[in-house]
Amino acid sequence: MSERLGIGVIGCGVMGRSLVQGLAGIEEARLVAVADVKEEAIRELLAHWTAEMEKRGTPIDPKEVRTYSTAQELVRDKGVEAVLIATPGFLHREAAEAAAQAKKHIFSEKPLATTVADCDAMLQAAEKAGVVLMVGQVCRFHAVHRKVKELVAEGAIGEPICLTVHRLGGRWGGVWRQSWRMRRALCGGALMEVNAHELDWARWVMGEVRRVFAMGRNFINPEQDYPDVALVTLEFVSGALGWLHSSQASELGGYGARVDGREGSIFIPSFWGSEAGLRYKRQGAEAQWIPASSLTVEPPVQAELRAFVEAVRCGSEPPVTGWDGRMAVAIAEAAYRSIETGRPEEVP
Repeated sequence: MSERLGIGVIGCGVMGRSLVQGLAGIEEARLVAVADVKEEAIRELLAHWTAEMEKRGTPIDPKEVRTYSTAQELVRDKGVEAVLIATPGFLHREAAEAAAQAKKHIFSEKPLATTVADCDAMLQAAEKAGVVLMVGQVCRFHAVHRKVKELVAEGAIGEPICLTVHRLGGRWGGVWRQSWRMRRALCGGALMEVNAHELDWARWVMGEVRRVFAMGRNFINPEQDYPDVALVTLEFVSGALGWLHSSQASELGGYGARVDGREGSIFIPSFWGSEAGLRYKRQGAEAQWIPASSLTVEPPVQAELRAFVEAVRCGSEPPVTGWDGRMAVAIAEAAYRSIETGRPEEVP
């Protein structure tokens, strides 16, 4: 392994640019190659990378970064030791299998894939090759999400018995409005493309999900072939309950949650923005307010990539495993089945 881990980025769109911005803050790694079918996307990413490095007082020549049009070409580059996959979800399996075959470590953006079958194939490929596979469930590195996990884990509210979370917004717009995001087979629908974060966070805080019951409809987005509103009830293995409200039909958006335990409660009015923070109260004690501004964390994308690089360099398990990514997809897939059948569905 080189002194600085050689990184290749597969997919140079919005998420690819986000990843190289985070990578720029990690001294133990360097960008050596990128791949995308669109030359313009490659140019934009390299310009973004150059600007980020200059900001940090480490100017670089973008010509030092080798460019390819396919993942298969990039993984043959001997200078690439690990890849960051930032393509649309339906292309993750192809890139991951190519990387694993070439013995390259893998960081995949969420969702890990758009089907459980593809997730399982990616896990098997990584295990067979003996490479690290980590998934970009970045909310685990955000300040308020992490603090809720810490409070529950340390018993601040006793045994957790119910978690609810809502993430509400409107139609796809701006750079996020892409043709592939209109098809569930290509993006996984909102429950994977967006709510993989909330499903993963719920499972991280509360434990494994046994089964789900969901209802969903498409009200105002006929151009997409999946529900734009979904209500998903979760039954955890522990016996606790959960609920997700997912919406792309809300003019007044919002992103908050609460967790109730046998001995107290946590209320999150908003994970992000001016109202970000949490209030928690234990039985017999005064309620406490913890503003997000009081919680110091490393920039989340940088933090997750640092964790990936450390796992590769140390030969350790990453904090968000391929199995974690697979389970978020499995919960979403079960929810879609429930919407179609009108019955509770087991999570495999």
